[in-house]
Amino acid sequence: MSTTPRTAGPDTGPADSTQPDDGARLPNSATPVAPSRAVHHPYPRGFRIASLPGGIYCVLFALLLVSALTGNLPDSMIVGFAVTIVLGGLLIWIGNLVPVVRDFGLPTILCTFVPATLLVFGLIPQNAVDVVQNFVGGYGFLDFFVVAIIAGSILGMPRALLLKAGPRFAVPLVGCLFATFALVGLLGLVTGFGFLEAVLFIAAPIMAGGLGVGALPMSEMYASATGGDSGAFMGDLMSAVVMANVVCILIAGLYNGIGKRGLQPFVGFNGNGQLMRIEGKASELAVPAKKDMSSYISLGKGLVIAGSLFVAGNLIAAYLPALHPYAWTIILAAAVKIFGLFPRELEEASSEWGDMLSAILIPALLVGVSITYIEINEVLSSLSNPLFILLTVATVIIASLTSGVLGWLVKFNFVEASITPGLVMADTGGSGDVSVLSAANRMHLMPFAALTNRIGGALVLFVTSLLVPLLAGAAG
Repeated sequence: MSTTPRTAGPDTGPADSTQPDDGARLPNSATPVAPSRAVHHPYPRGFRIASLPGGIYCVLFALLLVSALTGNLPDSMIVGFAVTIVLGGLLIWIGNLVPVVRDFGLPTILCTFVPATLLVFGLIPQNAVDVVQNFVGGYGFLDFFVVAIIAGSILGMPRALLLKAGPRFAVPLVGCLFATFALVGLLGLVTGFGFLEAVLFIAAPIMAGGLGVGALPMSEMYASATGGDSGAFMGDLMSAVVMANVVCILIAGLYNGIGKRGLQPFVGFNGNGQLMRIEGKASELAVPAKKDMSSYISLGKGLVIAGSLFVAGNLIAAYLPALHPYAWTIILAAAVKIFGLFPRELEEASSEWGDMLSAILIPALLVGVSITYIEINEVLSSLSNPLFILLTVATVIIASLTSGVLGWLVKFNFVEASITPGLVMADTGGSGDVSVLSAANRMHLMPFAALTNRIGGALVLFVTSLLVPLLAGAAG
């Protein structure tokens, strides 16, 4: 038996958040679709949401809503899948109804912020909120998704590309970090916000690539240095990180929209998903075409490999905690690929498993992250200070542009280097990476995104720790 792990074939669904509704891009719905072992529904297509026939979708939505309103929604992993897929599919469908804007990330933005907004107004039943938050946090859905993408992307990557791209990646990563700190600090000095304040309260938490190595530890460091309360710093740090993530998604969607219009102002501007522009055989350096079909057994192998690599990453991190388990998982997957430790069939199985999840579960993950992690009130409160907004937006733009330029100088394509490490360093980490890469329609760059967050985040935290004593002097 076979199934479709990607958005190919008649039953694709709106997994690609930047694509129009799939029903609008298929042959006349009156034309029967030939049965195929790779197709779930071998009947004519029509009105669909989340790849489901419209009528059936509405019944399922009503069923989940009634169960949640009456408090009878079971708190389990399978129900978490159902709730997030159904809600995410609806938001993707709505976003795809808007011409032009959908190419600039509207479906992704809706999935990322609408659930959090509904939560603020109490428009999501508490039973459903509890289920989704346990699904994402308690059951580890974020790990489940990100690890599959990491393993699949690295093991499915051409070995020559991995070897040639890795060493050069340090140039835009380190370069954009120090350039952003310097330029944002100078902008803060010129505008009266303060050089040190702009660096420590805006650039540093934003560029840490996540709350775990950004706002949370930094608030403790600042409180310890000044003798204050960490909660007094947390609001500003969180506001900067969350607002920067919004800007990152918008810029990523802009890059995707530009790419769809074929704009290429200079050589190496847009790689259309290809990270590097280097000499070599196309068969060695190009990302291979994705399969339309995959066996269930192959997908099962991919699941086992992704999970095992993550277990190994956690095991190493227990004894060498300098790096996050994600980082060790990336290193292990890269070692497996570079040294050819797995046969080709297992590499393909890992790639197919990652492709399947990215094809069908991105909307679900975005909805889950929105309900679990995003605080709309914090986003709105950051709008009260125009100078704060200016410096936050400037941080993201500077990071993206300097990363793109430095990446272009070492043979990366400008757009891809602007996205990762540039935008990825400025988003909210794992969940932010999903939103940014989804809006940019470049999910296969997840390994570089995860590496950026872990290595870059550690570097940011180290540099920040060197600057904290200056904050104590300023406070004194």
